[in-house]
Amino acid sequence: MLDEVRGRMRRLGLAKRTEEAYVGWIRRFILANGKRHPREMGAREVEAFLTRLATRDKVAASTQNQALAALLFLYREVLGEQLPWMENIRRAKRPERLPVVLTRAEVAALLGELSGRAWLMAALLYGSGLRLMECVRLRIKDVDCERRELIVRDGKGGKDRRTMLPAALVEPLRAQMAEARRVHAADLAAGFGAVWLPDALARKYPNAPREPGWQYVFPARERSRDPRDGQIRRHHVDEQALQRAMKAAVRRAGLAKPASCHTLRHSFATHLIEDGYDIRTVQELLGHADVATTQIYTHVLNRGAGAVRSPLDGARRG
Repeated sequence: MLDEVRGRMRRLGLAKRTEEAYVGWIRRFILANGKRHPREMGAREVEAFLTRLATRDKVAASTQNQALAALLFLYREVLGEQLPWMENIRRAKRPERLPVVLTRAEVAALLGELSGRAWLMAALLYGSGLRLMECVRLRIKDVDCERRELIVRDGKGGKDRRTMLPAALVEPLRAQMAEARRVHAADLAAGFGAVWLPDALARKYPNAPREPGWQYVFPARERSRDPRDGQIRRHHVDEQALQRAMKAAVRRAGLAKPASCHTLRHSFATHLIEDGYDIRTVQELLGHADVATTQIYTHVLNRGAGAVRSPLDGARRG
């Protein structure tokens, strides 16, 4: 049955990470209920499973909701059931948290502790507002140095968008792409050089996987076997390498804030709004579906929402 789940997810074009997460939750659900077939279970078992996650395992609300999404996918998309109880299961309420945002001086200090490829990738997260995986999956053809823009393909929610390429990163990025082309040429000479493409694109453009434009801007240092089809390919760099470099840089910079790669994206948005850019423009650059998601950055401005001045700052001392 888990093979059916994988097949259905690939048919719908869902991300590999989503596939792995959903299959993992479905397996845990079945094992938690004595390996009973899901058709023999329903709302009571699903509610009990989610309750155990919350009370015994104490997982976050987002994790509970991911488990619920996996189980609903199983019943709706794989087993083909549309039962009333599915609509009645309530999602866990996620606590509203303000994002961690660095000041410009803190960003400069953090970037100053990075070098080489890690510096360039972190600078793109801050300078272009990219998500971590959008950065590591960036392809050469989607970098336009002349127009100073990046095209993010298949971002969160399966959407494409354009965002800015900072002028300060044009030459470093050109050098990185030249290195990526050199690596690709060496792979071709060794009998490899075909990069992974989604199945539909690979069928439509059979020669595209070996073309330079489709190669990753940040290729992995070694070739590896693709777990989906067993082919030997050069994948993009492991995102954990940048995460480790960021963690070390935060420590060396002496930052007290719990900054991560995503903190640079939060800082990008906040600093644009501080500079007076329209929130709709920032929304498009970030790729948010709803402007309400972008509005959270108006609550972390260092002048207060709407640049309101505290009454204490204008009070006279007695």
